[in-house]
Amino acid sequence: MSFYDLVVKRFSTRSFSDKIVSDEDINKIIECGRLSPTAKNLQPEIVYVIKSDYGMSKLKKVCNMTYNAPICLMVCADKNVSWKNELEDGYDSYEMDATIVATHMMLEATDLGINSVWVRMFNSKEISKEFDLPRNIVPVCLIMIGYIKNGFGPSKLHDIRKNIDEIVRYL
Repeated sequence: MSFYDLVVKRFSTRSFSDKIVSDEDINKIIECGRLSPTAKNLQPEIVYVIKSDYGMSKLKKVCNMTYNAPICLMVCADKNVSWKNELEDGYDSYEMDATIVATHMMLEATDLGINSVWVRMFNSKEISKEFDLPRNIVPVCLIMIGYIKNGFGPSKLHDIRKNIDEIVRYL
């Protein structure tokens, strides 16, 4: 499948079956995240794989958008490691780096025939407290992964896209 076809195929899955995702596939997904580009290649990302009943029950206490996914990849970043831009006061690459990692993992999941959805409907402080994360580790997003439940597909909004001339400017 071409990269373009992969991007077209991917959509946010909001209803997962209980079919098991193999550890081999989870490792491939995480490896694609590990190979993602980050600012100055500092690799501040930390990915927590939540797949136990205990871990998922803790997650559901602080996030109600798990969609019955059997696995959550909690993508975090270490602010002690991330790049700070000395030319712009306060700029820190941690969120951008973790986002690139998350995107690569979602695309690899799609390539493997595994569905995903990006979730950011949570309070970072609550998740950090629930999972006892160190202060320098910041939750950036949750990637729910698994196989789509029969009868479900993309949202009605999935194919609504702005025209190219609305989003591109040539200078």
